Amino acid sequence: MTFSMGPALLFCPADRPERYAKAADRADAVILDLEDAVAPKDKAAARGHLIGNPQDPGRAIVRINPLGTADADADLAALKQTQYRTIMVAKAEDASALSALDGFDVVALCETARGVLEAARIATAPNVVALMWGAEDLVASLGGSSSRTDDGGYRAVAAHARSGVLLAAGAFGKTAIDAVHVNIPDLDGLAAEARDAVASGFGATACIHPGQVAVIRDAYTPAPEEVALARELLAAAAASGSGVFAYNGKMIDGPILKHARQTLRRAGLAQQK
Repeated sequence: MTFSMGPALLFCPADRPERYAKAADRADAVILDLEDAVAPKDKAAARGHLIGNPQDPGRAIVRINPLGTADADADLAALKQTQYRTIMVAKAEDASALSALDGFDVVALCETARGVLEAARIATAPNVVALMWGAEDLVASLGGSSSRTDDGGYRAVAAHARSGVLLAAGAFGKTAIDAVHVNIPDLDGLAAEARDAVASGFGATACIHPGQVAVIRDAYTPAPEEVALARELLAAAAASGSGVFAYNGKMIDGPILKHARQTLRRAGLAQQK
């Protein structure tokens, strides 16, 4: 079971149906949000809009409210009246509860202290296809006030959570999705984070504004020189006939060749978009 909607996943409030198609057109997939983006008084109407304004289910994720709440029950009842079968579960904490969501591919959003600590168990759930982490809800769950320092970087606890969720996803073959960059005008900061996400092993990055999509796509798309080098390395490996060999003054072994294959895979995905 794989998740291949990325790399740029754009949130769209589910109570704004006039934005659904635009968001889907501008990003690789749209996350129709029934949780934080919708005020409590508007959630029932948002579910109606979700049912009445269908989008391509192959390029849409629906974020539902935390399991165990009345809103989540209503969200799931509404989803059964649609073709959407990929859902993002807000504040995911319980692997067994996620496993019970029969018929849905689940993106588990680990954004509380318990959710981050349970990420490895969550990743073992057979219907969980991806794990995402969330910075602001995490810090709020700890009683903090901000996930970032004055220079814009993540505080240590947020960086730890990011790494923990990435490792949990990778350990069990699930896709890791990086958190949103909430400072919308800060495209340079977003670019740096997206490049780091790619280099670290994330498979996608979520965003909250259409203007962020191109920056994320660019970060996840290998430069032509990277693609050329990857091809040269793999060709040299095939010609060498050995597990370890020297190439341009560097020792090349299995992990480096895996990096090269990943580069070509990302280049191929970018060409398909």
